[in-house]
Amino acid sequence: MISAEAACRGRSGPASVVTMLVAPLLLVLFVPFSPSSGAQLPNQAKAKDLPIATNGQPFPWDRMRLPTTVTPLHYDLAIHPNLTTLDFTGVVRIELDVHEDTNTVILHAKQMQISNVLEYPRFHQLALLSDSMLIKGRKYEVHLAFAANLSDSFHGFYKGSYRTSSGEVRVLASTQFEATFARGAFPCFDEPAFKANFTIRIIREPRHIAISNMPMVKTVELPGGLLEDHFDTTVKMSTYLVAYIVSDFKSVSKTTQHGVKISIYAVPEKIDQTAFALDAAVKLLDFYDDYFDIPYPLPKQDLAAIPDFQSGAMENWGLTTYRETGLLFDPEKSSASDKLGITKVIAHELAHQWFGNLVTMEWWNDLWLNEGFAKFMEFISLDITYPELHVDDFFLAKCFEAMEVDSLSSSHPVSTPVENPTQIQEMFDDVSYDKGACILNMLRDFLTPEAFEIGIVRYLKRYSYQNTVNSHLWESLTNICSSDDLDEGRLKHTEFCSKRKTQTGASKWYSGDELDVRAIMDTWTLQEGFPLVTVEVRGREVRLSQERYLKTDDPSPSEGFLWQIPLTYKTSASNTVHRFLLKTKTDVLFLPEEVDWVKFNVDMSGYYMVHYAGEGWNSVIKLLQHNHTALSGNDRANLIHNVFQLVSIEKVRLDTALELSLYLSRETKIMAVTQGFGELVPLYKLMEKRDMKVLENQMKSYIVDLFQDLIDQQEWNDSGSVSQRVLRSYLLLFACVRNYAPCVTKATQLFNQWKDSDGTMSLPVDITMAVFVIGARMPEGWDFLFEKYRHSLQMSVKSRMKTAMAVSPLQDKLKWMMEQSLIGEIMKTQDLPDVVVSVSKNPHGYQLAWDFLRANWHTMIKKFDLGSHTISHLVTGVTNQYSTREMLDEVRNFFGSLTEETGSEMRCIQQAYETIEDNIRWTDKNLPLLQAWLDKRNRRVFHEDL
Repeated sequence: MISAEAACRGRSGPASVVTMLVAPLLLVLFVPFSPSSGAQLPNQAKAKDLPIATNGQPFPWDRMRLPTTVTPLHYDLAIHPNLTTLDFTGVVRIELDVHEDTNTVILHAKQMQISNVLEYPRFHQLALLSDSMLIKGRKYEVHLAFAANLSDSFHGFYKGSYRTSSGEVRVLASTQFEATFARGAFPCFDEPAFKANFTIRIIREPRHIAISNMPMVKTVELPGGLLEDHFDTTVKMSTYLVAYIVSDFKSVSKTTQHGVKISIYAVPEKIDQTAFALDAAVKLLDFYDDYFDIPYPLPKQDLAAIPDFQSGAMENWGLTTYRETGLLFDPEKSSASDKLGITKVIAHELAHQWFGNLVTMEWWNDLWLNEGFAKFMEFISLDITYPELHVDDFFLAKCFEAMEVDSLSSSHPVSTPVENPTQIQEMFDDVSYDKGACILNMLRDFLTPEAFEIGIVRYLKRYSYQNTVNSHLWESLTNICSSDDLDEGRLKHTEFCSKRKTQTGASKWYSGDELDVRAIMDTWTLQEGFPLVTVEVRGREVRLSQERYLKTDDPSPSEGFLWQIPLTYKTSASNTVHRFLLKTKTDVLFLPEEVDWVKFNVDMSGYYMVHYAGEGWNSVIKLLQHNHTALSGNDRANLIHNVFQLVSIEKVRLDTALELSLYLSRETKIMAVTQGFGELVPLYKLMEKRDMKVLENQMKSYIVDLFQDLIDQQEWNDSGSVSQRVLRSYLLLFACVRNYAPCVTKATQLFNQWKDSDGTMSLPVDITMAVFVIGARMPEGWDFLFEKYRHSLQMSVKSRMKTAMAVSPLQDKLKWMMEQSLIGEIMKTQDLPDVVVSVSKNPHGYQLAWDFLRANWHTMIKKFDLGSHTISHLVTGVTNQYSTREMLDEVRNFFGSLTEETGSEMRCIQQAYETIEDNIRWTDKNLPLLQAWLDKRNRRVFHEDL
């Protein structure tokens, strides 16, 4: 271990010092606390009730959250990473503001060597104590020298590496501090509400560069040939947004219309894949600058492609970090979905520069204020800046994904209490991101886009550089046309409000006073789940009722839930979108005339499901069969989703849902087609685990038949819009996986030609997945694909090859792939979760994936961290298609054997149990119905063919 005293070269002094910032300077050395000293405890606890520090003495604080008696104002941080010995040393000086007389400073540090402090590792806390009182209203400075190893996980200050095309391995060091990992890099107040300014210096060798949140102001030469880069002081921000990287990256730059320098950093051999991201970042930062009506407050914005990166990207202020697949684009080799994905992730992180960085949630319980907004703004910004991407075609998928988790009793409210790091990590899930985005979309539709925009700009201006809670947002979105000096001179605001005064009452949601946004939205953020609205039409009367949609045998968790639901609907009689706010358990609407059909939740702008009782579903099915284009593609996707989900809770019979699915043979819109697959494919996936070959093959044949015309229409090239290209890729991949003969023949021919050219032949990008999947079925094809994977510098190509190799029937290859991903030399460990989940979806691999997960559980939770979205993805991804009691028992036995330290309390485990139980219930009840319906259909088709 490295001694803390050896910290930053050229610096000396005690490891733990506090200075009062008044003249004359008073130096106070903090001394370890002893029960006999006169030190006052911040929470007035008695010594016998206190936790015990590592040195055996009482630790003077017994809560997970830090006290607020002192807060940081400014950090002066010097860091020296050694990329040869893979450790780092540092010194931090923290200027403190004292709010109550105290002689104790509690802050965070994790797995560091620091002298002369009390440590309580369970809460990652340090205590600094002094016999002299720190006086309220005065400023003090803490000096701490520290040392630690670079983390070999993906968080804190961690080591990364990459291999050059000549085979040389190069090392870098990068940071990932969200949510609670800044404390692993330097001692700090590691909670989002403790905002401060940061002045950072980094010592490095001349062969490397250093980048951080702010521009570099100077470089100083140190003894021993080292250099020290000094960076400008940051704006006031939370610790989780601090970032620095030491590497050999190269960069390219441009300047926005507003004068902000944008740079993309990547490893030298991939810098030529950065042009698209650079242009997108310039365009999007300019868009947000205008949309939010608040200038981006920093002089630069760097985007860095990190070779080892666990999540998708991170919004560090001024230095956003990304997976290489999230930033690098090759016009010749990247697909339409790569372009869409890269643009969305850049839009997400740049939206955070305002939502999250400028205005930050007070505590992690309201993480959705950051993530739901950034996810939502991806779609708002790209709709305007990149209309050719048709981003709207993909939004509903986010709401369907959120509902999948939110329909379980183990779901949680969007805003939910959390305390420890594992619980905080678990907040980074589909509820915070996708449900957050979907309820914001519903609110925007409800208030109108203009009113919504005015309200969120007001929110950002009102709370800049501060921390917020839910209610601050709702207040900012209420009474937007009342006078507010923050909005003075905002032209859009004036125009909108003057127009609104002239509107008739018919445009309002309901008669009454100004809308109470908080009362409505609290029902969506403070209770888990979502409503199922049952609609029954009797003549002109429409009867409405609401209940919680919940997949469970036990009805008790759904009692006592009530939402204020902004209903929208249209009917066969008119294209007008009608609106009604359902605030009670039941209500009645009256139509001006009798209608053939009524469709609620127009374009699925609302986050709720609809059940059409009585003859309702029959009239919907009739409409889809005879005139499906009377409804939008999103409306059709919404109906497909709802009818199949209602089978799970026995509101609708499976044969009714299957009758509705027949119309899909004429469907061409991406969202409705993919949702059709999304509801039908899991049915045969359940059977794959039950050894029911005959029924499984019947179901597979039905799906191929349903989409055969659409598959046959696909050309094997890259023509068409983004949505058409993404759909082509999807359909051809499905057809080849399902052994549809024309697809297999074509893909085999192309793979052989590509292989004979030693991979130099240029394949149309959108069809490569289908071609690679067929090639990977045979050992020599798999090996060839792997060789090309090893040497490719195109991340999107590697990603497609990796997926194709993981769906191969060759079990020895599947097992080897998972093992190699864990080792991390040939295949990156960051890709391990995707590899394991892909193998688990493979009918030849699901047992291998489950065995691998169990055998390597402890390694993986150390690498990816308890509670992380990655671990959750592994647990649910591997288990969510099991449908037998035997597998449920196996899953329960394994997860039941864990301790709290190894993950037994994680929400994803509960979700896994619930999902398997739901699968068992569904399968037991519906397989006989499915068999009967498919037999009947086959007889019908047979007679039609005669």
